[in-house]
Formats: sequence, structure tokens, C-alpha cells
Amino acid sequence: MSFPHSTTHDCYYFPQTWREIDTPFIYAGGWPHSLIELACARGHQEHKLLRNTGIFLQDLAHNTLQFSAAQLFQLIENILKHPAGHELAFLLCHDVFTNNAKLDNAANLHDFLELFAGHSYAISPLLSPHFHYEQERLVIYWQDNFGADLIMPFLLEMIFTALQVYTRRRAGYQLPWAFHVSHNKPAYIEQYQVHLGERVLFNARGNAVSIARTELYRQWHTSDSSIQLAQVSTIGENRHHGITTPVVRGFLHEIYHYLKTNIQHNPHLEKTAQDFGMSSASLKRKLQKHNSSFQQQFDQARKHLALDWLSKEGVTQEEIAQHLHFYDAANLRRAFKRWTGQLPGKL
Repeated sequence: MSFPHSTTHDCYYFPQTWREIDTPFIYAGGWPHSLIELACARGHQEHKLLRNTGIFLQDLAHNTLQFSAAQLFQLIENILKHPAGHELAFLLCHDVFTNNAKLDNAANLHDFLELFAGHSYAISPLLSPHFHYEQERLVIYWQDNFGADLIMPFLLEMIFTALQVYTRRRAGYQLPWAFHVSHNKPAYIEQYQVHLGERVLFNARGNAVSIARTELYRQWHTSDSSIQLAQVSTIGENRHHGITTPVVRGFLHEIYHYLKTNIQHNPHLEKTAQDFGMSSASLKRKLQKHNSSFQQQFDQARKHLALDWLSKEGVTQEEIAQHLHFYDAANLRRAFKRWTGQLPGKL
């Protein structure tokens, strides 16, 4: 497997079809159903739990029912109003990865991450993973696809705990994950300590998990049938090809991908709006609808590219500044300090 290196491309990328915050596409039968059941079992009153969501308990029996990101954001907001709401993110861990049988074909962490990347929008529709090698570690940054805003910590807690629990069960040992979150240390820190351990860094430069590259091909403790399946899977046959990208991204993910891929063209607001088939004012409104702005997305794309390039030997800050369209390296350093809280040299 070769993870994307976030380098620029010669060809120009034009936007593809995307989903918006109010587009129903997330099947209710997976973790959303489990989250609602868990909340009810923990004492959440139905009328408060489902207020303003457009979700009704009697509808959950329909396998074809789909939710939008906005509905799930409202559901989580309602959950967090309950005194014990925060713990549900950690308790939902068994219902995120275990409902996808394809993941059971993985014989090691490398295979699991390829399978996950190829099905990320089915497994984790609200957050998407971006893979980077930084020195001797694999770092997986998590992209907000629809504008989670204040409930981002809940989504990170859910996916991080699920990742920890699932890989521990499949590997037969506790993988040495490190967890990085950009938010402050919460009042419910004991939940982090119980479910994620002590390797959690708050106020980090981004939302990510990281692990030593030496863990990628360490054989997992798994059944003979699972190993057999992994050996004949198409993912295994294409081991050295790039990771599959989802066909339909969330709106913020598509904006981010467009800006990052076209960075050599220095994409600005007007050109981006034109390529997305709308006016600059419409693009601003759509980004605001997704709790974001053009500058936020542009800075995030440049930050991830800078982090990737800084981890490569022989690439100077002056070269990075030029590629990211800064006037000089000093301006890059100031921006990097604003993005991450650190100067590039500190990395």
C-alpha cells in the first residue's frame, strides 16, 4: 500500500458530485440506531432526545431509512444536553467497525486501513481519514465532512474509541495508538483515561491518530478463514496501489480536496465558486451553512500540505512557502504558528 503523499498534480481537478449537510444518505440501521437505543437505555427521554431531528422511533425499523448529517448533528446536540451524554461516544465503539464484514478480511493493520479507506464513507460518513507518513509514524488526520462544529469532540471520541477497541480485538494486543485532538482537555477526562489511556494530546495541531510504521505489517491474531479471505481479496492484490477515494464526498471534503489538489494554481474564492458552478456569494453562504468559510478550508489544505512536506528530507521552508503561495518563508512561519501553535522548526 502507498498512502497519498499530498503532493501537487499536473492536471487540474474539477469538482465532482457532493453531498450537503441536509442530504439524507446515512442508513439509520447502523450506529445511529445503536446510539438512539443506547441513549434511551441510559435514561434520555424520547421527546428530548429526538427534538428537532425529524427522527421518530417507529421509523427506525425501516432498513431503508436514511438520515442527513444535520439530523445526526441535532441528535448528538440533544444527547450532550444530558448530564451523562458525553459517555455515549465512548460506549458506542462496538457498533462502528464491527458492522462491516469486509474489515474482518484484514490480516494486519495495513490491510485494515486499506479496507477502511476504501469504505470510509459507509463506515464513518461524518469524518473521513487522510493518511500521511511523518518520519517513522503513520498519522491519520480526520476531515470534518459536513461542519460538525461544536460536536466534533463527540465524533472524534466515537471513532477513536472504536478504532482502539476494534484493532485490539483483531490484533490480540493493545496497539500503541496516540491520539491528538485540537480541543481543550474536557471536564470528563476520566472517560478518555478509561477508554483511550494516557496517550492523548489535547490542544494539538490537528485531530489525528498516529502509530509507529513498524506496526503496519505485524501479523494479527485472527482465524485461518479470515487470513485466507485477506490473501485473496482485491485489496491484497492491489497492495501497492493508491487508496481508493470515495465517489461522493461531503461538501466540505470536496472543497478541501479541490483546494488541496489545485494548490499549484493558487485557487481563490472567485475561481473556486466558478468551478463549483455558483457565484462567490452562493459559495460563501453554502460554506456558512456547513459552519465553515473559504479561508478556513484553504488554510486547512495548506496546513496539511505543509505538514507533509516538512516531514520530507531535502525540502526547504522557502520551497514550501513558494508552493503554498506565501510571499516568503517568514510569512509561512507566521501562518504555521497560527495554524498549529508551533513554528515549523519545532516539528
